[in-house]
Amino acid sequence: MWKKVNLINPAIILEPLSPLVAFSYHPASLKTTNGVVLDKPGKAFCDPPVSFRIIVLLKTILKILERVMTVRLSAIAKSKCLLHPNQCGSLPGLSSADACLALTHKIKTFQRHRLEVSTLFLHIKAGFDNVKASTLRAKLLASRVPSYMVDWVSSFLSERTCTLVFQGSSNLSSPVSVGTPQGSPISSLLFLLYIAPLHMSVPRGLIVSYIDDFSITVASPSYRGNIRRLQGLFSTISAKGRDIGVSFSGPKTELIHWRTQSQRTPPSTAPIELEGHLFHHSGVVRWLGYWFTPALTSTHYFRQRLSLAQAILSFVKCLCSPGAGALPFLCHRIASGLLLPILTYGAYLLTPRYTVLRDINSFWHRV
Repeated sequence: MWKKVNLINPAIILEPLSPLVAFSYHPASLKTTNGVVLDKPGKAFCDPPVSFRIIVLLKTILKILERVMTVRLSAIAKSKCLLHPNQCGSLPGLSSADACLALTHKIKTFQRHRLEVSTLFLHIKAGFDNVKASTLRAKLLASRVPSYMVDWVSSFLSERTCTLVFQGSSNLSSPVSVGTPQGSPISSLLFLLYIAPLHMSVPRGLIVSYIDDFSITVASPSYRGNIRRLQGLFSTISAKGRDIGVSFSGPKTELIHWRTQSQRTPPSTAPIELEGHLFHHSGVVRWLGYWFTPALTSTHYFRQRLSLAQAILSFVKCLCSPGAGALPFLCHRIASGLLLPILTYGAYLLTPRYTVLRDINSFWHRV
């Protein structure tokens, strides 16, 4: 509806929103939201709060205003270099594929110099929920962001209330004193600005992040040397995180030792100890929707894509029973729209081998 209104007369939307930007004010009526409580998949127990995810439902007119401010703040952050070049996500032209491409390119570059390469994958615990408005405001002011933008961000993050919506709830609103609403167009950008201090230059290494997922890659003549370097870098980044009130999730921390496909030496299984916890080498790591093996082969990845497509096909078949269900040409459109993106996702980053490609083609002919 708003898109059609904008096509007919853009002033109907822009004129009421312009004073809010000029006076750096976010209306109190737009700070009252509903938070839908959703189960996180794969959780064995439903008792702890971490087993649930809260998605905030925002008013549509509010999302238009936040989108306008996101475009402006993104341009300001780019002009003032407020974000590290290795930060991806919620930025134009930088996706999860770019983060994975940067990681794999750096690994292969180090391996060409006959160095051993290891990567530590980290995940910020409850990242969006730990953004403090006062800390973010101080950072933006220190970076000489225009005052109207800083004041609007402070107004946007302050005095918010949220009503949790789930079965059996009393629908009572509660004040929200910290964090950004998950589901807002500007929340991801504010979070990137907040955690920008966690990025640093690493000699003979690389730190790449996508929103709240980090990867720390180092190279040295031995895997034992990599373990010592990763422990030192983790201590440094954890200290910077404590300064802004964020920490890393232990269950989502993974370690992998990379190797070349022609390497004949036994694979390294050296573990790493971080804050009293021991993390062993992982044979397969899933990061940003991609499955990585120590030799960076594509077989396991495309096998996983094929399994997902086969699972979806069983649901599509329920719509296509003979003599009932959808028409044949509609079933074809459904299958093409659902299964083809699943099968080909990541083909611009990894190339399937002949045997896997043969199985994918056989499955697609069956579809």
